[in-house]
Amino acid sequence: MKTIGLIGGMSWESTVLYYQALNRIVKRELGGHHSAKIILYSVDFAEIERPMRDVNWQPVADAMIDAAQRLENAGADVILICTNTVHQVAPDVEVALSIPLLHIADAAADRVKAMGLNRVALLGTAFTMELPFYRERLADLYKLQVLVPDQNDRAFLNSAIFDELVHGVVKEESRTRMKSIIAALVDQGAEGVILGCTELPMIIRPEDSPVPLFDTTQIHAEAAADFALKGHLR
Repeated sequence: MKTIGLIGGMSWESTVLYYQALNRIVKRELGGHHSAKIILYSVDFAEIERPMRDVNWQPVADAMIDAAQRLENAGADVILICTNTVHQVAPDVEVALSIPLLHIADAAADRVKAMGLNRVALLGTAFTMELPFYRERLADLYKLQVLVPDQNDRAFLNSAIFDELVHGVVKEESRTRMKSIIAALVDQGAEGVILGCTELPMIIRPEDSPVPLFDTTQIHAEAAADFALKGHLR
Protein backbone atom coordinates (compact mmCIF):
# COMPACT_ATOMS: atom_id res chain seq x y z
CA MET A 1 0.00 0.00 0.00
CA LYS A 2 1.31 3.43 -0.92
CA THR A 3 1.43 6.22 1.65
CA ILE A 4 -0.84 9.25 1.23
CA GLY A 5 0.43 12.66 2.31
CA LEU A 6 -2.29 15.10 3.35
CA ILE A 7 -1.84 18.85 3.69
CA GLY A 8 -4.77 19.60 5.96
CA GLY A 9 -6.06 22.14 8.42
CA MET A 10 -7.81 24.24 5.74
CA SER A 11 -10.03 23.82 7.66
CA TRP A 12 -9.47 20.96 10.09
CA GLU A 13 -13.24 20.35 9.99
CA SER A 14 -12.96 19.02 6.43
CA THR A 15 -9.58 17.36 7.04
CA VAL A 16 -11.38 15.09 9.50
CA LEU A 17 -13.67 14.04 6.63
CA TYR A 18 -10.63 13.14 4.51
CA TYR A 19 -9.13 11.00 7.26
CA GLN A 20 -12.42 9.18 7.84
CA ALA A 21 -13.07 8.63 4.13
CA LEU A 22 -9.60 7.26 3.39
CA ASN A 23 -9.69 4.79 6.24
CA ARG A 24 -13.23 3.67 5.47
CA ILE A 25 -12.35 3.03 1.82
CA VAL A 26 -9.26 1.00 2.69
CA LYS A 27 -11.21 -0.94 5.32
CA ARG A 28 -13.95 -1.68 2.78
CA GLU A 29 -11.53 -2.78 0.06
CA LEU A 30 -9.04 -4.78 2.11
CA GLY A 31 -11.11 -5.84 5.11
CA GLY A 32 -9.72 -7.17 8.36
CA HIS A 33 -7.75 -4.67 10.39
CA HIS A 34 -6.54 -2.69 7.41
CA SER A 35 -6.43 1.10 7.49
CA ALA A 36 -4.88 3.74 5.25
CA LYS A 37 -1.22 4.71 5.45
CA ILE A 38 -1.43 8.47 5.95
CA ILE A 39 1.01 11.20 6.86
CA LEU A 40 -0.80 14.41 7.83
CA TYR A 41 0.68 17.89 7.91
CA SER A 42 -1.93 20.20 9.40
CA VAL A 43 -1.32 23.91 8.95
CA ASP A 44 -2.49 26.79 11.11
CA PHE A 45 -5.33 27.98 8.90
CA ALA A 46 -5.06 31.58 10.16
CA GLU A 47 -1.61 31.79 8.57
CA ILE A 48 -3.10 30.69 5.23
CA GLU A 49 -6.40 32.56 5.37
CA ARG A 50 -4.85 35.95 6.15
CA PRO A 51 -2.78 36.31 2.96
CA MET A 52 -5.61 34.79 0.92
CA ARG A 53 -7.92 37.55 2.13
CA ASP A 54 -5.27 40.06 1.04
CA VAL A 55 -5.03 38.30 -2.35
CA ASN A 56 -1.36 37.62 -1.62
CA TRP A 57 -0.76 34.08 -2.83
CA GLN A 58 3.03 33.87 -2.47
CA PRO A 59 2.98 33.13 1.30
CA VAL A 60 0.32 30.49 0.62
CA ALA A 61 2.47 28.90 -2.08
CA ASP A 62 5.51 28.96 0.20
CA ALA A 63 3.57 27.28 3.01
CA MET A 64 2.18 24.59 0.72
CA ILE A 65 5.57 23.85 -0.82
CA ASP A 66 7.12 23.54 2.64
CA ALA A 67 4.36 21.22 3.82
CA ALA A 68 4.46 19.09 0.67
CA GLN A 69 8.23 18.69 0.80
CA ARG A 70 8.06 17.70 4.46
CA LEU A 71 5.52 15.03 3.56
CA GLU A 72 7.63 13.76 0.68
CA ASN A 73 10.70 13.61 2.91
CA ALA A 74 8.66 11.72 5.51
CA GLY A 75 7.84 9.00 2.97
CA ALA A 76 4.61 10.04 1.25
CA ASP A 77 4.05 8.61 -2.25
CA VAL A 78 1.38 11.12 -3.30
CA ILE A 79 0.31 14.54 -2.00
CA LEU A 80 -3.20 15.91 -1.51
CA ILE A 81 -3.98 19.55 -0.70
CA CYS A 82 -7.16 19.10 1.33
CA THR A 83 -8.95 22.18 0.07
CA ASN A 84 -10.16 23.42 -3.29
CA THR A 85 -9.24 27.09 -2.95
CA VAL A 86 -5.55 26.57 -2.24
CA HIS A 87 -5.21 24.68 -5.53
CA GLN A 88 -4.65 28.21 -6.84
CA VAL A 89 -0.99 27.48 -5.97
CA ALA A 90 -0.99 23.80 -7.02
CA PRO A 91 1.33 24.44 -10.03
CA ASP A 92 3.96 25.87 -7.67
CA VAL A 93 3.70 22.82 -5.43
CA GLU A 94 3.86 20.36 -8.32
CA VAL A 95 7.19 21.66 -9.63
CA ALA A 96 8.71 21.47 -6.13
CA LEU A 97 7.98 17.74 -5.78
CA SER A 98 9.30 14.52 -7.27
CA ILE A 99 6.09 12.65 -6.35
CA PRO A 100 2.59 13.25 -7.76
CA LEU A 101 0.20 15.94 -6.54
CA LEU A 102 -3.33 14.64 -6.97
CA HIS A 103 -5.30 17.68 -8.16
CA ILE A 104 -8.79 17.93 -6.67
CA ALA A 105 -10.33 19.46 -9.83
CA ASP A 106 -9.03 16.56 -11.93
CA ALA A 107 -10.61 14.03 -9.59
CA ALA A 108 -13.93 15.90 -9.71
CA ALA A 109 -13.86 16.31 -13.49
CA ASP A 110 -13.13 12.63 -14.04
CA ARG A 111 -16.24 11.76 -12.02
CA VAL A 112 -18.38 14.28 -13.89
CA LYS A 113 -17.24 12.97 -17.28
CA ALA A 114 -17.79 9.37 -16.16
CA MET A 115 -21.47 10.26 -15.67
CA GLY A 116 -21.66 11.71 -19.18
CA LEU A 117 -22.35 15.27 -18.02
CA ASN A 118 -21.07 18.37 -19.81
CA ARG A 119 -22.57 21.37 -18.00
CA VAL A 120 -21.98 21.74 -14.26
CA ALA A 121 -22.43 24.33 -11.55
CA LEU A 122 -19.48 25.16 -9.33
CA LEU A 123 -19.99 26.21 -5.70
CA GLY A 124 -17.16 27.20 -3.39
CA THR A 125 -15.33 30.17 -1.97
CA ALA A 126 -15.29 33.40 -3.96
CA PHE A 127 -11.71 32.54 -5.00
CA THR A 128 -12.71 29.16 -6.40
CA MET A 129 -15.76 30.50 -8.22
CA GLU A 130 -14.16 33.69 -9.57
CA LEU A 131 -10.47 33.00 -10.23
CA PRO A 132 -9.60 31.09 -13.40
CA PHE A 133 -7.48 28.32 -11.83
CA TYR A 134 -10.43 25.98 -11.26
CA ARG A 135 -13.00 26.92 -13.91
CA GLU A 136 -10.46 27.08 -16.72
CA ARG A 137 -8.95 23.74 -15.74
CA LEU A 138 -12.40 22.15 -15.99
CA ALA A 139 -13.07 23.88 -19.30
CA ASP A 140 -9.68 23.51 -20.96
CA LEU A 141 -8.71 19.99 -19.90
CA TYR A 142 -12.16 18.39 -19.65
CA LYS A 143 -14.31 20.51 -21.99
CA LEU A 144 -16.86 21.16 -19.26
CA GLN A 145 -19.19 24.14 -19.31
CA VAL A 146 -19.06 25.71 -15.85
CA LEU A 147 -21.78 27.85 -14.30
CA VAL A 148 -21.29 29.89 -11.13
CA PRO A 149 -23.85 31.76 -9.01
CA ASP A 150 -24.43 35.49 -9.37
CA GLN A 151 -22.37 37.99 -7.38
CA ASN A 152 -24.72 38.18 -4.38
CA ASP A 153 -24.91 34.41 -4.09
CA ARG A 154 -21.14 34.10 -4.44
CA ALA A 155 -20.70 36.56 -1.58
CA PHE A 156 -23.18 34.62 0.54
CA LEU A 157 -21.45 31.29 -0.11
CA ASN A 158 -18.04 32.77 0.70
CA SER A 159 -19.35 34.17 3.98
CA ALA A 160 -21.09 30.93 4.93
CA ILE A 161 -17.89 28.97 4.33
CA PHE A 162 -15.46 31.26 6.17
CA ASP A 163 -17.76 32.48 8.96
CA GLU A 164 -19.75 29.30 9.63
CA LEU A 165 -18.55 26.02 8.14
CA VAL A 166 -14.83 26.30 8.89
CA HIS A 167 -15.89 26.80 12.51
CA GLY A 168 -18.10 23.71 12.42
CA VAL A 169 -21.30 25.78 12.39
CA VAL A 170 -24.14 24.45 10.21
CA LYS A 171 -27.18 26.72 9.97
CA GLU A 172 -30.47 25.56 8.56
CA GLU A 173 -31.14 28.99 7.05
CA SER A 174 -27.85 28.78 5.18
CA ARG A 175 -28.78 25.34 3.85
CA THR A 176 -32.09 26.74 2.64
CA ARG A 177 -30.33 29.58 0.78
CA MET A 178 -27.87 27.12 -0.77
CA LYS A 179 -30.73 24.94 -1.99
CA SER A 180 -32.24 27.95 -3.75
CA ILE A 181 -28.86 28.77 -5.33
CA ILE A 182 -28.61 25.22 -6.65
CA ALA A 183 -32.16 25.35 -8.00
CA ALA A 184 -31.40 28.57 -9.88
CA LEU A 185 -28.30 27.05 -11.47
CA VAL A 186 -30.24 23.96 -12.48
CA ASP A 187 -32.78 26.26 -14.12
CA GLN A 188 -29.85 27.70 -16.11
CA GLY A 189 -28.98 24.24 -17.39
CA ALA A 190 -26.63 22.74 -14.81
CA GLU A 191 -26.68 18.94 -15.07
CA GLY A 192 -24.69 18.47 -11.87
CA VAL A 193 -23.20 20.50 -9.04
CA ILE A 194 -19.54 20.40 -8.00
CA LEU A 195 -19.21 21.12 -4.29
CA GLY A 196 -15.93 22.93 -4.85
CA CYS A 197 -15.23 23.54 -1.19
CA THR A 198 -14.29 20.70 1.13
CA GLU A 199 -16.58 22.09 3.87
CA LEU A 200 -19.72 22.21 1.71
CA PRO A 201 -20.56 18.50 2.21
CA MET A 202 -21.06 19.39 5.88
CA ILE A 203 -24.22 21.30 4.91
CA ILE A 204 -25.33 20.30 1.39
CA ARG A 205 -26.83 16.80 1.17
CA PRO A 206 -27.81 14.76 -1.90
CA GLU A 207 -31.46 15.42 -1.19
CA ASP A 208 -30.81 19.17 -1.38
CA SER A 209 -30.20 19.03 -5.13
CA PRO A 210 -32.38 17.85 -8.03
CA VAL A 211 -29.23 16.94 -9.98
CA PRO A 212 -26.15 14.90 -8.97
CA LEU A 213 -23.80 16.43 -6.42
CA PHE A 214 -20.05 15.94 -6.73
CA ASP A 215 -18.57 15.97 -3.24
CA THR A 216 -14.95 16.93 -3.90
CA THR A 217 -13.85 15.86 -0.42
CA GLN A 218 -15.07 12.31 -0.92
CA ILE A 219 -14.03 12.16 -4.59
CA HIS A 220 -10.51 13.40 -3.82
CA ALA A 221 -10.17 10.83 -1.03
CA GLU A 222 -11.43 8.04 -3.29
CA ALA A 223 -8.91 8.96 -5.99
CA ALA A 224 -6.10 8.91 -3.42
CA ALA A 225 -7.20 5.57 -2.02
CA ASP A 226 -7.32 4.13 -5.53
CA PHE A 227 -3.75 5.32 -6.11
CA ALA A 228 -2.61 3.82 -2.81
CA LEU A 229 -4.34 0.47 -3.33
CA LYS A 230 -3.69 -0.29 -7.01
CA GLY A 231 -1.28 -3.07 -6.23
CA HIS A 232 -3.65 -4.61 -3.68
CA LEU A 233 -6.91 -4.68 -5.57
CA ARG A 234 -5.81 -6.42 -8.77
